[in-house]
Amino acid sequence: MERVLWVDIAIGLVVFSNWVDGFVGYEHHFNETELSLLEAHEASLSYAGTERNNLLLVGLTLIQNAAAKGAVCLDGTLPGYHLHRGYGSGANSWLINLEGGGWCNNIRTCVYRKKTRRGSSDFMEKEIPFTDFFNWNRVKLRYCDGASFTGDSEDETAELQFRGQRIWAAAMEDLMSKGMRFASQAILSGCSAGGLATIIHCDEFRGLFPRTTKVKCLSDAGLFLDAIDVSGGHTLRNLYSGVVGLQGAQKNLPQICTNHLDPISCFFPQNLIASVKTPLFILNAAYDSWQIQSSLAPPSADPHGYWHECRLNHAKCTGPQIQFLQGFRNHMLNAIKYFSRSKQNGLFINSCFSHCQTERQDTWFADNSPVIRNKAIALAVGDWYFDRAGVKAIDCPYPCDNTCHHLIFR
Repeated sequence: MERVLWVDIAIGLVVFSNWVDGFVGYEHHFNETELSLLEAHEASLSYAGTERNNLLLVGLTLIQNAAAKGAVCLDGTLPGYHLHRGYGSGANSWLINLEGGGWCNNIRTCVYRKKTRRGSSDFMEKEIPFTDFFNWNRVKLRYCDGASFTGDSEDETAELQFRGQRIWAAAMEDLMSKGMRFASQAILSGCSAGGLATIIHCDEFRGLFPRTTKVKCLSDAGLFLDAIDVSGGHTLRNLYSGVVGLQGAQKNLPQICTNHLDPISCFFPQNLIASVKTPLFILNAAYDSWQIQSSLAPPSADPHGYWHECRLNHAKCTGPQIQFLQGFRNHMLNAIKYFSRSKQNGLFINSCFSHCQTERQDTWFADNSPVIRNKAIALAVGDWYFDRAGVKAIDCPYPCDNTCHHLIFR
């Protein structure tokens, strides 16, 4: 599997992507077991026939002074990032992309994770490809803690280090020393678990720079909802309870939230977004594939398999199942109501069965990318970031949007 950095030169934004061959029409197919292991957002696709020219391999930089600060991956190895320097008009422009990749919520899943690139720099790719013609400073911060860069604790018996918050701080300090402190404009972005991390750390990121620096944040597929699953339970809340408790994330979650809500609630973006002071753009599918698969209708909440076909392929959902999913969409729209009132914030909520739309070329900025009111995602984000227009794009409910690139699983 190769990683590709897709670029929209017209608006000056960069989006990191995974490459998996096998694009079929507008629909993408994954093995369900593979999906659960890699997390849906790690199965991003691009056109199988897209040119792979103009790629630049960018090496992994390990943060050498991180260990002295206790800023290490789950297995104790050094954290790292990939940095390609900007030049010319982009020499003082920075894009920081926070890698996604799910969470680990108990000793067993964290021990498994520490033996992968999601928990150890020993297993990370030593080089990843970036496109070589864009002139911003571009950074991919690797994700090796399993708590969206928020944890700070350890388990000596299992030899696990939960140091996501320290990794975040060490990486930012290192990048500031490498010229980011001179940024004239900066974007913090991330997809899925990285999109959640973007929301959590957005104001911290803003605080690194002087007021004269233009700083904004883009969260893609990070609007995880505290929703009731198909059995009436709280699958995702139970998962987050394990993540927050095991990894000691409570003290690193925004205090404006923890002052009045419990820490688990403050790991849910719906309880954070309204209080983020920095301009924030939320891009999300109204029928987020990962949330349907792993939060709303996971096998654990559907022991008789009533939802099996529906969660793999929306076209096989029954009328009552679609009605349930429309309720999820309504929950999402209610969650962003107050957030959307701020002129500085941006929204693109399309009625697609998808996940991580910035990380696939076909959904980000291709000739047939999804649109709302004839505007593709990349153009909407660009108009918002460069203050060309306010963007509050909310799609009509499924099945009205025929521009979607729906994900289909097998």
